[in-house]
Amino acid sequence: MKTVNVVAAVIGRDGRIFAAARGYGDFKGQWEFPGGKIEPGETPEEALRREIREELRVEIQVGEKAGDIEYDYPAFHLSMQCFRCRILSGEVDPAETGEYAWLDSAGMAKAPWLPADRDLALRLSRELREQEDARKARA
Repeated sequence: MKTVNVVAAVIGRDGRIFAAARGYGDFKGQWEFPGGKIEPGETPEEALRREIREELRVEIQVGEKAGDIEYDYPAFHLSMQCFRCRILSGEVDPAETGEYAWLDSAGMAKAPWLPADRDLALRLSRELREQEDARKARA
């Protein structure tokens, strides 16, 4: 089975995480973290900065790994490296995406995620909920 190597950005801001609905193909309408394929000669971090610049029109800082995902789709094996990121400059302008949102913990838990993204999204939803609970406890 063919392996496709990709990177994805977990972009956080103000207690929310950016996600977008896939606008094409077999999984149209399902949600995913933005990113794309690693081109020959690129590091994962370089590929992620390039993909986010192309897809969202922003410059990002790539931080620590949020997780590695291995998932078998019917036609290929997906190997996805996910990194926590923050926007350095620009405003999100999803040129290649239709629907998108900054999701809080409830939104993360409810969104119809692509199969490969689902487990990470649910883990991040729990993290956001813990942060929300901690903020409420301090208030």
